[in-house]
Amino acid sequence: MSTSECIFCRIAAGEVPTTIVHENYHTIAFRDLHPKAPVHILIIPKKHIASIDAVTEDDRGVMGALFTAARDIARTEGVAESGYRVVMNTGKAAGQTVGHAHLHLMAGRDFAWPPG
Repeated sequence: MSTSECIFCRIAAGEVPTTIVHENYHTIAFRDLHPKAPVHILIIPKKHIASIDAVTEDDRGVMGALFTAARDIARTEGVAESGYRVVMNTGKAAGQTVGHAHLHLMAGRDFAWPPG
């Protein structure tokens, strides 16, 4: 898939409108269109990385930025103390539906374990 065909690349480029809740040099975060929890935010790298399986050594900073963004967003959303879940699906069998690595930050309800 080319980056021009990737919906998350188009969001990162500002071509597709969305409700941005956080942005920094490496990442952008926005509310999920089909939330599975009262708080459900997608955090994506601005760089196109298809999945965890495509991460290279050069992507360490970008991947770290995803998790520090998750921490910051949880604090801003007021869910850091009560708890939140961060999920990254890799591949179709795991539920990845967009071929661009992304974190799901979910909170605002109790979650079961094991998931799905």
